[in-house]
Amino acid sequence: MVEKESKKKWNFEGNFHGEQKTASPPITVRGILYMIMRSLNKDDDRPIIPLGHGDPSAFPCFRTSAAAEDAVVDALRSARYNSYSPTVGILPARRAIAGYLSHDLPYNLSPDDVYLTVGCSNAIEVIIEALARPGANILVPRPGFPYYDVRAACSNLEVRHYDLLPDKGWEVDLEAVEALSDENTVAMVIINPGNPCGNVHSPQHLEKIAEKARKLGILVIADEVYEQITFGSTNFVPMAAFAATVPVITLGSISKRWTVPGWRLGWLVTCDPTAALKNSGLIERITECLEVTTDPATFMQAAIPQILEKTKEEFYSNIIAILRRCADICFDRLQEIPCITCPSKPEGSMFLMVKLNLELLDDIGDDMEFCIKLAEEESVVVLPGVAVGMKNWLRVTFACDHSCLEDGLGRMKAFCQRHAKKH
Repeated sequence: MVEKESKKKWNFEGNFHGEQKTASPPITVRGILYMIMRSLNKDDDRPIIPLGHGDPSAFPCFRTSAAAEDAVVDALRSARYNSYSPTVGILPARRAIAGYLSHDLPYNLSPDDVYLTVGCSNAIEVIIEALARPGANILVPRPGFPYYDVRAACSNLEVRHYDLLPDKGWEVDLEAVEALSDENTVAMVIINPGNPCGNVHSPQHLEKIAEKARKLGILVIADEVYEQITFGSTNFVPMAAFAATVPVITLGSISKRWTVPGWRLGWLVTCDPTAALKNSGLIERITECLEVTTDPATFMQAAIPQILEKTKEEFYSNIIAILRRCADICFDRLQEIPCITCPSKPEGSMFLMVKLNLELLDDIGDDMEFCIKLAEEESVVVLPGVAVGMKNWLRVTFACDHSCLEDGLGRMKAFCQRHAKKH
């Protein structure tokens, strides 16, 4: 019977499109990290040091606020939020998020501007699908967050990459943005504070981005999932502050500021004081896309007003203090490794990008091989730059306990010394 079944022809197969059947699988941060972790040495008794992803929730020092935990418990135990939610999310949560985001804006957002999503990733899916049309393209930063590329491919939306400039604090190359844009370009993505670079765009630079986008007739998708996570000389300013110049779609979530990525509660916000988004039909299309996607858990939505209202400033400032200390440690320790160059000290988010000088290393051909061997020999996991669009760079997260960070960076230094070319 088994032999007969092996010869049976079935009418289904993996859903590939055209030449993609023989192409490489899409690059995702999670996929790359899982592949690297398969190289870990099971006989190494030392703890694994996770410097590859932005989820510090496993470390006690990054535990979320008691107010956030209480809000979820209260919403769940009330037994009032066990039903399906409206497509756009429940009104109290949307009203609370509108108020929270309006604090930093020269105008007030309405609850009708807010759409709740299953984390920021779902918000990316929705806006990409809403913008997709035959022949359209979108501009995405390099280095950047590869989920935009993956979702755009699923929606048959062409991606064009503009560069961030490491020698200018990872500012947007605005000349490249204009050169890449044409009559089919619908939007550009900015990630601020920056993942993977740890940069924070100044208000002056954001204004230039807004003016350039207006000139090109495109909207700005502002991925601000790391909003308010800044600890350098540049304060966070939301892109929506410039929405009178250019329409802005803001994406965010509670994942990073409250260090609860597993709670999966995000938002998509239309910042449209000139009604350009409404008049284009895009807002209607966003609602249509939400109707065919899943909703965040209703009790999580119900917890949002209490989370936003009752989380104390002490919690936020403590998280920032920890990240500032860890960013300093990470930058300083990496500066001690000859084959690694740090273009700039991180000012926000939970990451920094560093460049590998492979000429100083023996038997390591590229960033991927570096990360695989580092995991195998030292039980330290970092993300190769190729995953975020920059080959032979590394993305390192400093969002972990400082002693764990010191241990991991010490092991990385020892690894580089062991593989250094002998002169």
